[in-house]
Amino acid sequence: MSETIRKVGIVGIGNVGKAAASAIVHENIADELYLSDIDAERAKGEAWDFADSIELTPSRTRVKAVSLEELAACDVILVSVTERQKIISNSRLELLKGSAAIAYDIVPRLRKAGFGGIYVIATNPCDIITYLFYKLSGLPRKQVIGTGTALDSMRLRRQISEVIGGINPRSIVAYMIGEHGDSQLAAWSHVTVGGKPLDEYEAENLDRFGKIDRGKVEEEARHFGWEILTRKGNTQFGIGNELAFFAKSILNDARIATAASAVQKGEYGRDGLSIGVPIVLGRDGIEEIIHLNLNENEQELFNASADLVKKYIDQTLAEHGETAGK
Repeated sequence: MSETIRKVGIVGIGNVGKAAASAIVHENIADELYLSDIDAERAKGEAWDFADSIELTPSRTRVKAVSLEELAACDVILVSVTERQKIISNSRLELLKGSAAIAYDIVPRLRKAGFGGIYVIATNPCDIITYLFYKLSGLPRKQVIGTGTALDSMRLRRQISEVIGGINPRSIVAYMIGEHGDSQLAAWSHVTVGGKPLDEYEAENLDRFGKIDRGKVEEEARHFGWEILTRKGNTQFGIGNELAFFAKSILNDARIATAASAVQKGEYGRDGLSIGVPIVLGRDGIEEIIHLNLNENEQELFNASADLVKKYIDQTLAEHGETAGK
């Protein structure tokens, strides 16, 4: 009997990597989980600790600490590695120089080792690093995915839920799009509640919850990660579980719609960058980029966000003697 072994690797076993590993192990998402970190002994310790935890759960995931090159055997590699540095503002762009150096180190090594699977990238600034992984890996764009505005979109749905009476956020379709950062925006023209456009739902329920302050809701969704960071010093469980969700959706061929940072080739009128938009996620990675017909104001804000991301991508590539063309 032939057996397909589902292999997931994580590079960077800090707070986010550990949270992702925990979700993968305890949800039995993969048969084998490989952990790789610049601190090899730390990765080994984490693998042993997870082995202890598995004994108390139904999971049969085998966890192993490996070298970076050994991750090439994986179906999916989750990237949560980051250079440790103090953040002095809520802009993820501060992380660019250190994160870009990491990308230029690890991606060529994994390419040389023969990795042909799917990258899911949470390292910030996510959109720029996702494009660098695409540029350096030689993989088709569908196989290089950033978590992008996926978590921001979840926060938006939760904020909307809270102001309309606590309807389950899973009954709300709403996306934050653009940069995973300060310039992202809510695609309000496409928000639905139970299948009904938000404008209609709001008009029918003004006596219950009044007019929705869209600017406030959007701002809270945009900066919620910063609120967590300033209180506990890091964000880990939300994005860690998001990484695990991406891995599960790929391995199970879920073909589920989610926001993600996707390399653009003409979609939304953009090219040569990766940015947060709705996609269909399945076995091959990005199965489809969903095009939202944005209104004029949303398109203008999206273009400004894309221009910012493109500026930093081009700047980073130029520093390494490259251009955005592949």
